[in-house]
Amino acid sequence: MKTVFISLLFVVGFTAMAQTEEEIVEKRIDEARKLFHFSQDYQAEMDKIVKDYPLSAYAWQQKAMPLFKQGKYEYAMPFLDKAVALNPKLYMDYRAFMKCIFGKRYVEAIEDFKAAKKLSGNSYVMDHTYDFYIALSCLQLGRFAEAEQILEADREAHLATSSVEPHFLDVFYMGIAKYELGKYEEAIAQFDISIGTYREFSDAEYYKALCLIKLGRNNEAEKLMQKAITDYRNGFTINEDNVIYERYPYQVYFLK
Repeated sequence: MKTVFISLLFVVGFTAMAQTEEEIVEKRIDEARKLFHFSQDYQAEMDKIVKDYPLSAYAWQQKAMPLFKQGKYEYAMPFLDKAVALNPKLYMDYRAFMKCIFGKRYVEAIEDFKAAKKLSGNSYVMDHTYDFYIALSCLQLGRFAEAEQILEADREAHLATSSVEPHFLDVFYMGIAKYELGKYEEAIAQFDISIGTYREFSDAEYYKALCLIKLGRNNEAEKLMQKAITDYRNGFTINEDNVIYERYPYQVYFLK
């Protein structure tokens, strides 16, 4: 009985120590954040932290993150790989997102998202499902029919638990898939749904205008294209948080 009691004390003490260590890491990273995030000073502090706590997945991820935002993908990826190796359930989907939106490594992104699905199902990262990003990767690889199929299935799964349409960006990319497949009427229907939620969505307006041109509806297309340009110049485009660092697939840039 005494042996069991001592063992329990050891387990409780070890757990408390592990929790305290993570709290120390978080506190040190909070201190590092007071430095300019994109500076060598920040990276030097993070180097000290990962040296002291090499088993902290969070520390490795926090070292990598600002490097990605500076476009230093090859430099950053080994650090994120360490985070994934230490805690794949927490960071596999994050790495997949980085490969899709930041690194443009779409084949690898699909592989990571599929691995993440095995760990967590079709969960969410950065406000969208894993299948959403797999579909984006397929679009960028020219696999348009596959992207359409994935987005259709994702939409059906969403509507099975909700009475409202998916996020306007999900619908936008469904329109893109149909546009690339030459299904212009169907694409317009998707763009209309997306614009119905985000009324100044210049990217959806632009691609809808391209569909109208394909259908010979040039007058409508011209008016809509002018509206798209105006809305874009007023700042209405894809508004994901990370768009300040990276252009999203099919995002339109008009000259000012």
